[in-house]
Amino acid sequence: MSGSILILAGRRSGMVDPLAASHGVADKCLVPVAGRAMIAHVLSAAAASGASQIFVSTHHANLLADLDDPVVKSLGNRLIVVPAAGNLADSVLAVAGVAAFPLLVTTADNCLLTPETIAEIGAEATRLDVEAGVALARREDVLDVHPEGQRRFYEFSDVAVSNCNAYWIGHPGALRATEAFRGGGQFVKKPLRVMRAFGLINLLRFHFGLGPIHHIFARISRHLNVEIAPLLVSNGATAIDVDNERSLSVTEALLARGGAVSPPPNCRESPAEPGVADARQLAVTR
Repeated sequence: MSGSILILAGRRSGMVDPLAASHGVADKCLVPVAGRAMIAHVLSAAAASGASQIFVSTHHANLLADLDDPVVKSLGNRLIVVPAAGNLADSVLAVAGVAAFPLLVTTADNCLLTPETIAEIGAEATRLDVEAGVALARREDVLDVHPEGQRRFYEFSDVAVSNCNAYWIGHPGALRATEAFRGGGQFVKKPLRVMRAFGLINLLRFHFGLGPIHHIFARISRHLNVEIAPLLVSNGATAIDVDNERSLSVTEALLARGGAVSPPPNCRESPAEPGVADARQLAVTR
């Protein structure tokens, strides 16, 4: 894809992630998944996507040193580390002035994201000709990949879907849509966030499945004043992120099943420029 990718790897204020604690690492994004830190899998997918810039938003000042993965060196100047803000919306807005668009926002625990799915998200957004989009996988596709891969789904009258933790933003003006995520993105677990972000009527439509998915997203678009659409992807594994030991085991099983454990890149094929490691820490302010 053209444009940029932003990987959200921050932590919730004042909280210790239980998965990070159980694995003895400083941040959840460093938890080992199939022999590599989880964020290394996402970085590898982003690197292979062709995005010109790959931002990592983190509270961890020594993330690159602690990551110790060849993907860091292979990315060279494309990799830019930025300080995370106190919420998802401000972390996204922090890179708005320096990121090339379109901007794909994803999370460090999205280990099963692939370059093919990244391309599919961009292609679907282009096909629908929208300003912003939310990547979603159909329930049947998710369960076909693994019956324990995901347990919560958004129910609409025509389809049930799961969030893939990937958001496409076509241009800087569409960043208005990020206000919906200022309180966090776990809408299935916390429906009051839907009401705050999208309004009471849309909360009821989400809860009771009142209407087809594109109709409800059209209502949300009017509420946010941004044309936003569901971007349905074909790979159900994209909806399986690493939140706990169960989903960690599922992810490792899927990586092993397809022989899809993303290998560390061969840095000799794409050497980083001298001094790149020191230049990659970028303080971005709004």
